[in-house]
Amino acid sequence: MSEIREIKIGLVSISDRASRNEYQDLGLPNLKDWLLKTIVSPWCSVEKLIPDEQELIAKTLIELVDEYNCDLILTTGGTGPAKRDVTPEATLSIGDKELPGFGEQMRQISLNFVPTAILSRQTAVVRNSSLIINLPGQPKAIRETLEGLRDSEGKNLVKGIFSAVPYGLELIGGPLLMLDDKICKAYRPKK
Repeated sequence: MSEIREIKIGLVSISDRASRNEYQDLGLPNLKDWLLKTIVSPWCSVEKLIPDEQELIAKTLIELVDEYNCDLILTTGGTGPAKRDVTPEATLSIGDKELPGFGEQMRQISLNFVPTAILSRQTAVVRNSSLIINLPGQPKAIRETLEGLRDSEGKNLVKGIFSAVPYGLELIGGPLLMLDDKICKAYRPKK
């Protein structure tokens, strides 16, 4: 059984231009706003804004897991096919286990909006007892992939990836994570 304690979430925005202050990063604030509305358990965040450099991304993820003891890490950006997009490579290089279903579901959700979703390379890994998930870079796509697809009345048509996160954390020894069911209903198997 998972313990009830404050969950620590690492939030990493990966962007060359935003890290050089050429434009305002929108990934971190949008991601944090969504989490503030959705997570009802106690939680805190450790936030990083870094350039698209594979070695630095890997080092940052290791630091968030091994030194900051983050239970969950969400990255945004750097998952496309461009030469500088190296977030998945960095993530896979430091993970103990790959969880490709997260990326598969994110692409499936995004294909409902843009045909270029097949070019995205989001993935997820487990490192020690931490879950690391690579999210898309666009704020709208972040919300859609986390929350899922809804019809015009707000009924959930396709579950977002975040519905699997609480149970995934429990399976790897993480803390209990409770969500606001109106935004994202956590999946837990019936006992």
